[in-house]
Amino acid sequence: MNPLFNYTLKLADDTLIFGQRLGELCGQGPYLEEDIALTNIALDYLGQSNNFYKYAAQIQDLGKSEDDLAFLRLEKEYLNCQLTEIPNGDYAQTILKVYFFSVYQKILYTELMKSSDEQLSAIAEKSLKEVKYHYTHTSTWIKMFAGGTEESKRRVKNAVENLWEYTGGMFAETPGEEDLAKLDVVPAGKEIHEQWTKIIKEDFQNFGIEIPESEFMQKGSRTGYHTEYFGFILCELQFMQRTYPNCAW
Repeated sequence: MNPLFNYTLKLADDTLIFGQRLGELCGQGPYLEEDIALTNIALDYLGQSNNFYKYAAQIQDLGKSEDDLAFLRLEKEYLNCQLTEIPNGDYAQTILKVYFFSVYQKILYTELMKSSDEQLSAIAEKSLKEVKYHYTHTSTWIKMFAGGTEESKRRVKNAVENLWEYTGGMFAETPGEEDLAKLDVVPAGKEIHEQWTKIIKEDFQNFGIEIPESEFMQKGSRTGYHTEYFGFILCELQFMQRTYPNCAW
């Protein structure tokens, strides 16, 4: 398999699955403005996934469209990180999950803008504008939760405990990714992880949140192994294309 295809596909899968998961909250936000904000973030993710799928289809060059890649693959063929599959949970968990991912994306897209691959660089530049808003929005909320009532503090603490072990999966690499990094096509996952950890530590200190002591991280991201939640997401995601083949918007 083409390493560049794998890499582009994992970025597309991340944002597709996260967009699908976050879209479940449309109409369910705590108040109207925040409901719209979350829906916009979900739409941003879906827009990013569309751009990455288009490019992945060009790389693969098998006559497939972005819809084919998004909706007509088997579960084991999706390369998203497991964090994107985790249920939304309460509002603290929802916001924290987007926060963790936005820090990752902000670093990733900043580095991808330097890519020798012009297409990846262009997608990253366009997406970075959206991700900066995601980070600002969610970090503001996390700070309020951590400095709020005993209830909000408890909830954000529980969210950290629930999600932390899945954060390492964001930096897992696909086959051949290390070679792409050596060619300056993509940033190295290890370097992204180091930058991410530094920002998280600084932010958490500012928020007054403790980072979990456990170094355990769930395995399987980027390999086609998923959580027990993924099959349900895929059923909803693929229903229209499976039921009405070749349907188009």
